Amino acid sequence: MDIIAAYREVGTYRGAAAMCGTTHKTVKRIIERALAGDKTPGRKHREHNYDAVADLVTEKVAATAGKISAKRLLPPARTAGYAGSARSSRRLVAATKKAWRRGHHRGRRPALWTPGEMLVIDWGDAGGGLHVFCAVPAWSRVRFVRFADNQRAAPAFSTAAPMSGTRWEISATVRIEALSSLT
Repeated sequence: MDIIAAYREVGTYRGAAAMCGTTHKTVKRIIERALAGDKTPGRKHREHNYDAVADLVTEKVAATAGKISAKRLLPPARTAGYAGSARSSRRLVAATKKAWRRGHHRGRRPALWTPGEMLVIDWGDAGGGLHVFCAVPAWSRVRFVRFADNQRAAPAFSTAAPMSGTRWEISATVRIEALSSLT
């Protein structure tokens, strides 16, 4: 039998539930949804034990740029009247810090390059007086690796000479990982 028709016939949630073989809570939920225009009714705001100190936590998180921990916020919260557990306060601080970070993004990261914009070069020591020159273009899986007997500018440029006339030439900027690499 249809739950709504059973409720209209009997007039009680428990009576309709007994007729349909379900619980009175299910009948109530279905009837409220039907009366609301077949939309699910909105959830009621549930009170939390940390609502009284939420403003204090928001102020402290903003003042410290999201760096303060829940452990440091618990004593001032207790002074302000918080009587809940440390776990509940950690949940509040985590949610507040997440909301703060969402509104205060640090912007573009410094090492995000577009393809072909940057060529990163570096030297490594292979042992026994042998040095490794490595060049990697941004957004590439290909590495240009050559060996040399020292780490001076002349071997770097002569080692990099075979790169001319290839796709390696498209780099607008060369980034040297260690400034002492080219002496």
